[in-house]
Amino acid sequence: MEKTCLALGFFDGIHIGHGALLRRVKEVSAEKGLEPGVITFDIHPMSMVTGKQVELINSPADRAGIIRREYGIENVIFLHFDGRTMHMPWDEFVYTLRDEFGAAHLVAGHDYHFGDRGAGDPDKLRTKCAELGLGCDIISPVRLDGVISSSTHIRQLLLEGKMEQANAFLGHCHVLTDTVRTGYRLGRTLGAPTINMRFEPGVLTPKHGVYATRVYLPDGSVKCGVTNVGVRPTVDTSTDSVTAETFILDYRGNLYGQTVRLEFYAMLRPERKFSDVDALKAQIARDAESVRAYFK
Repeated sequence: MEKTCLALGFFDGIHIGHGALLRRVKEVSAEKGLEPGVITFDIHPMSMVTGKQVELINSPADRAGIIRREYGIENVIFLHFDGRTMHMPWDEFVYTLRDEFGAAHLVAGHDYHFGDRGAGDPDKLRTKCAELGLGCDIISPVRLDGVISSSTHIRQLLLEGKMEQANAFLGHCHVLTDTVRTGYRLGRTLGAPTINMRFEPGVLTPKHGVYATRVYLPDGSVKCGVTNVGVRPTVDTSTDSVTAETFILDYRGNLYGQTVRLEFYAMLRPERKFSDVDALKAQIARDAESVRAYFK
């Protein structure tokens, strides 16, 4: 079994605090000849502990994608969080990391808790690693403008539509990846190609509004986009289903059934209902110019 250096945590959003931890994993791996990796969970532990769903910043697939793209760590392991995991003694978890995943060095954050009732903490982890002959690093809090970077803080910024501030704490753009779905084919009416995507159940929806985005297409090309997050009140009054509907600038093609990644840069305006489709069309043209100006 190849020996590994493993980052431990849930990594919701993969913010700059997580980034310090992941960079340390890469450094240690290079120094010691270990394989860098990440151990995380498929669902948020607090959702099971409290019985209340914690809205996540990203889906598991997007969390893994960000870790691979931004930090170059390919080995992202999702453990299923269930009753057995929840009640596992903290020291048994450390043995599992060593015996099942080849851990020779562990890296965790200053607020990392694990094991039954969260009894495991950074001090116990450090002590246990020393006892077992494993390396261990505990990463201090990372602050931006005096505020500790945390998933909780970033969730609130996204709910308020403060995308640029959220991105500063993330250290990268907020991401949504999804298979393009059949929508109302509104693009034909509006003279612009449109794609419809959805946030997975349990994934936080940013404040309803119109955003400047970049669209990463299956062929590797990147386009600018005008993305409406919300319920499309002008064209659809029959549902409160939230979508991310994007008008792709300077693109013609059919993307139905293909996987596309959106990166959110800034909120342009709140979502609103227009008197008719012509008024909506005129506003989208203005939004498109705003997006062009933003990316210039």
